[in-house]
Amino acid sequence: MATSTISYLWRDKDAVKGFRAAVSLHSHTNQSKETLDFLANLGSQYPLIRPLLGLLERRSRASHGLQVNYAASYWTPPMTPKLTFDTEREQIEKLGVTAMVSITDHDNINAPMLLRTIPSARQIPVSVEWSVPYGGAQDFHLGVHNLPSARAREWMQILAEYTAAPREESLREILVALNAEPNVVVVFNHPLWDLFVIGREKHEFLVNEFLQKFGAWLHALELNGLRNWEENRAVRRLAQQWNMLLISGGDRHGVEPNANINLTNATSFTAFVHEIRKEKKSNVLFMPQYAEPWKHRLLRATLDAIRDYPEFPLGSRTWDERAYHPDADGVMRPLTELWPRGRAPFAIAATIKLVQLLGKGPVSGSLRKAWQDAQQLDMAMGETEG
Repeated sequence: MATSTISYLWRDKDAVKGFRAAVSLHSHTNQSKETLDFLANLGSQYPLIRPLLGLLERRSRASHGLQVNYAASYWTPPMTPKLTFDTEREQIEKLGVTAMVSITDHDNINAPMLLRTIPSARQIPVSVEWSVPYGGAQDFHLGVHNLPSARAREWMQILAEYTAAPREESLREILVALNAEPNVVVVFNHPLWDLFVIGREKHEFLVNEFLQKFGAWLHALELNGLRNWEENRAVRRLAQQWNMLLISGGDRHGVEPNANINLTNATSFTAFVHEIRKEKKSNVLFMPQYAEPWKHRLLRATLDAIRDYPEFPLGSRTWDERAYHPDADGVMRPLTELWPRGRAPFAIAATIKLVQLLGKGPVSGSLRKAWQDAQQLDMAMGETEG
């Protein structure tokens, strides 16, 4: 029987007592390629967004002879692997317990492999967020934690081949084989997030079909630190329906540390995996930042993505150095190399400035107050425990 407990640090200051360690799961570094394909989907769904995207697409064709390719384009989060690791570790150590950190960039293991060369991060597990196309309409994301280091590259090749050419028979074989790795834990990340905006009913149908076919080889469902109360409450009900364990996953992309972690008495990540897989026991702790208004946190994450970081290495200091698009020959290049005279067109620069203004002083404070009032009402209308 799966046993999941959920606690909230802003309600229970002693929630950490009795535990030796805490685990940060599911965070992203500048090694993670974050797709821009969702912009095209949003444009097809929301009439106010489509004209703006259409203007940018027309200017791209007229000025540069480039057809905007959302599927091939991507942006990278600002934080380096070491900064990400240190941010997660420091948040946990302030609680007075030992920290374990598992970084899961999209479809690559560059970050943990780089971090393993640094003494302070040598024990980090080799983990990844694997993109799993399913049902011809949606991608599901699976957190695959603690791959065997000697065969991690081989495993990544297998996962990449499925993502490029998905077949249901192959997916079953892969999940069975991952389950046969005794020290690997596979998590269904943000299962109820309709990533491609296909509609709630269709998305939930695919989720339940996926769990019916493959749930036996998944070890937990994620309560996501960047998704809202309503969605996480629904994930909790989903876990009860399928008798599955709940686990934390902050899904951080900016500079804010993960908004939830797992408490444990395990003394290593492998022992933590045993706790999840064999003992079927999970203790999720939500951090104070999760109590902040959800829309305000999303705004902060957006601002983190487009903010300048002059102290960072060359090539990662401005948002358009961290966003990539294929050039006329199909070669991926940062936008700074594609802009005329190396500067963003006025319309794009003005839009970025407008978004940045939302994070400043009185504007930010007014938005936060409005969103706080709305969230308090939402929390008052139902249970608030994830």
